Amino acid sequence: MTEKIKELRKKAMALPLQSGVYLMKNKDKEIIYVGKAKKLKNRVSSYFASQTNMQTKVRKMVSHVDDFDYIITDSEFEALVLECSLIKQHMPKYNILLKDDKGYHYIKVTTSPYPRIQFAMQKTDDGSTYIGPYTSAFIVREAVDAAQKIFKLPQCNKVFPRDIGKGRPCLNFHIGQCSAPCTGKISQKDYAKSVEDALSFLMKKGTDEAINEMKAEMLEASENLEFEKAAALRDRIAAIKRITDKQKVVSDGKTEQDVFAVSQTGDKTCLMVLRFEMGKLCDGEHFFLTDVEDLPMTRSESILSYYLVRDKIPPKILVDGEVEDEELIAEWLSEKRGRKVAIVHPQIGENAKLVEMCRANAAEKLAQSMGRKGKDVEALEELKGLLGIDCADYIESYDISHTFGADNVAGMIVFKDGVPFKKAYKRFAIKGFTGQDDYGSMAEVMRRRFTHYLEEKDSGEGFGKLPDLILLDGGDGQISAVKPVLEEFGLDIPLFGMVKDGKHRTRAIATGGREISISSNRKAFILVSDIQEEVHRFAISYHRQKHKKSTIATTLTRIETIGESKAKLLLKNFKTLTAIRNATVEELMSIKGINRVNAEKIVEYFRNEET
Repeated sequence: MTEKIKELRKKAMALPLQSGVYLMKNKDKEIIYVGKAKKLKNRVSSYFASQTNMQTKVRKMVSHVDDFDYIITDSEFEALVLECSLIKQHMPKYNILLKDDKGYHYIKVTTSPYPRIQFAMQKTDDGSTYIGPYTSAFIVREAVDAAQKIFKLPQCNKVFPRDIGKGRPCLNFHIGQCSAPCTGKISQKDYAKSVEDALSFLMKKGTDEAINEMKAEMLEASENLEFEKAAALRDRIAAIKRITDKQKVVSDGKTEQDVFAVSQTGDKTCLMVLRFEMGKLCDGEHFFLTDVEDLPMTRSESILSYYLVRDKIPPKILVDGEVEDEELIAEWLSEKRGRKVAIVHPQIGENAKLVEMCRANAAEKLAQSMGRKGKDVEALEELKGLLGIDCADYIESYDISHTFGADNVAGMIVFKDGVPFKKAYKRFAIKGFTGQDDYGSMAEVMRRRFTHYLEEKDSGEGFGKLPDLILLDGGDGQISAVKPVLEEFGLDIPLFGMVKDGKHRTRAIATGGREISISSNRKAFILVSDIQEEVHRFAISYHRQKHKKSTIATTLTRIETIGESKAKLLLKNFKTLTAIRNATVEELMSIKGINRVNAEKIVEYFRNEET
């Protein structure tokens, strides 16, 4: 503990046991963190105690603290209100700041013989027409995407009329989402009419008005015997209904609520916020956070920060887990809104599906930022929740394979970020004993694996890297065999078994005395099944290879003057029994350790075998 920390702790211990707000400052007297406390003395002094169990983010902040100030309040709620006000005023570095970074966004209409309707983040002096501004990028993107699909406008990078007739139409044409001007199937006049109709649709305040106008136009075309035009209008109306129906993910058309959910992998976290109005998804935002170790506190700070810079607060906020100081935050939101606000943790029904959708979006954004797939991140999130562990980015799995106790081997595979990491796969030939003993084999393999770790840990790769999770192919017996090995090496690594049903399919996860069913958790189930199938495949392929060599070696040792060591030499150089059978005496003698007598006996043996 440094002298500065001792000094700050002494000052903190003199604080009163009252509610209030504290302001951490750096050497330049800048406020770097604002917090509230029910009891100032207890809360502030905890920052300057032992750092052993302190969160990474807190440890970083404390390392920059040179002084602190505080303000006493009459209640914890008053402290919360003051904390929010001070955060908004000072924007401290170590508080979660979900700024409202929404700029202005536009619908852009290009000026060309075949105009394009596009999303634009800003206006430029390029001669195009800009409609807007709009504050939500989400709304503009959704609207432009819908208009392009409904009115069959091209979304490719081709330039018309330059590229007309130069190539085949893309997939969008074949699925009915593009009129394919690239093929000349639509005239410039008809294309211009489609763009005009699309703009008219975008400018309507609601889809009902656009549909009513199209219905009237369709009836008129039908009465005038313009059946092709009527059919095109009918298809447009159907497309509008199809796309807008997809947005109605809430059964209650009057629902107004926001949904918060987080996804984590390693040291990265993504917070997703989806906003619903009149039963439809109307906006979505995501934020990347670092050094998140306390999710309840993170949700609490995120909700506060989000609504600090936003005036529109819904009557209901759905969250994907526990929120620290939930009642206080709900009270603050209610006071800011002027009407009651409820924070809800839905477990079943439509709202639970919305939370899951929000979490899936967070996982997708996180995956994109890391160059991964959203489904892999979601599967790991689901698995972590099932097993109650903090991280599963680096998973090792083990399986034993043999033939009635002969040619005992083990396979170790690695799944990194939810996908096979074949570079780290390892194979083990069981050396400690002969015969069938799966538990003893598993214990031997783990002891050898972690002995290698002690030798290579400075490298941080291969055996030198510890897994976040170990999955054994088997149940409680395998777990009981391996646990003592982990204790022997002083390692605290989550350890589970993968249990199969009678048809050799993954059924559950064993955790020492009980089983966790995974069948109802689809993404985690698929991930664990993939791991179990892969480790079984890897172990059994090594066993077959070793068994084949063992069989060949047994054949060779039947030859007079050829023992086990010479059989191994022959296999190492010729690879297959066929190659050895076809070799000449000179070719056999070219191997160091095989003399003329050995070579002649080998040739004679296979000649007699053929006879």
